[in-house]
Amino acid sequence: MIIIGITGTLGAGKGTVVEYLVKRKGFAHFSVRGFLTEELRRRKLPVNRDTLTAVANELRAKNTPSYIIEKLYEQAAAVGKDCVIESIRTPGEIAALRNKPGFYLLAVDADPRVRYNRIRKRNSETDNVSFRTFVMNEEREMHSDNPNKQNLAECIRQADYTLLNNNSIEALNRHLAVILKTIYRKQNSQKPNDT
Repeated sequence: MIIIGITGTLGAGKGTVVEYLVKRKGFAHFSVRGFLTEELRRRKLPVNRDTLTAVANELRAKNTPSYIIEKLYEQAAAVGKDCVIESIRTPGEIAALRNKPGFYLLAVDADPRVRYNRIRKRNSETDNVSFRTFVMNEEREMHSDNPNKQNLAECIRQADYTLLNNNSIEALNRHLAVILKTIYRKQNSQKPNDT
């Protein structure tokens, strides 16, 4: 079983990478945002970037920095097939997954203006913001010394592979296909020989 963790900047194309892995490669998908959205609805709170971040930070502080990812990993392990976990945002989450067999971290990034234009097009409940707010939101999530808070810069730095997604979806998919071939080769070389 391969587990690909996805990290990256806002609007970089993490969802597009997930779509490729799910639709073209048959991966199961587990989402931090989905997990948190369920928690917010259970608490009868609005779903927006501020509440998603606040509840995520609260759950990590109350439990462990890797709490959410550990819950998603349990779900992934129960499925028992290649899966993708989206979106990893703290070094503690990475550390927890590094202890699991078959884990690879993939970072997705793109130019800030390209990313902002993308989020405006998708028009989700958390994306209806000005460019200034977009930049401020990202800065807030980019660095933190608190292990329970988001630190995207460090997560991106720790990635096994990075996709720069300033071009077409086709170009992104071609790059991703090359990365997957490398991952599968590594996995196959780590399997014990049948003798």
